[in-house]
Amino acid sequence: MYLPQHFEESRVDVMHALIRAHPLATLVTLTTSGLVANHIPLLFAAGPTLNGSLQGHVARANPLWREFDKNLGVLAIFQGPDSYISPTWYATKKETGKVVPTWNYAVVHAHGTLRIVDEANWVRAQIEALTTQNEAALANPWSVADAPHDYTEKLIAAVVGIEIQITRLAGKWKVSQNQPRKNQASVIDGLRNLGNDSSLAMAALVEAHTQASRQSE
Repeated sequence: MYLPQHFEESRVDVMHALIRAHPLATLVTLTTSGLVANHIPLLFAAGPTLNGSLQGHVARANPLWREFDKNLGVLAIFQGPDSYISPTWYATKKETGKVVPTWNYAVVHAHGTLRIVDEANWVRAQIEALTTQNEAALANPWSVADAPHDYTEKLIAAVVGIEIQITRLAGKWKVSQNQPRKNQASVIDGLRNLGNDSSLAMAALVEAHTQASRQSE
């Protein structure tokens, strides 16, 4: 990933927070057929190492768990908030006209080693933990135990567990750090005026970075 220093996010806790908030990962592996990308929700698990691990499951019919190269690492990509940035939002547009469109985004790349866990108890626990995390915000959260046990056991038998020990994390927060303060302020206004979930989340990231920069001065 191209990572200019002013866009780099190196705080591990911040990257972990994005992974928890946006668990659907693009998992990239290398097989005899070449690079393969699968889209899999992964649960972050704290561990003995600072980076932690990622746990998930795939359909037994998915060739991923049989075909990945065990001697090579894998890459899980987590996409956070993103939004188009219109040049009309920049305060400096009226002054110089020297503005162009761009795209703001926050992403985490988790590099690691993949292992297969073909154990029913482990898979059930992983599914229960992932379900609990994603049902937590609902008024009436669903639990795996709400479904008939024999039904869930059949489904669990049809999947295989995966675990990635994270060896390296890379975070990129492209949130208008390369713009002057007045452009950052006008970008926040433009994003808020759009009013959708992604633009509001990006506005919050730009604002948080702006405030942090002021405090560090």
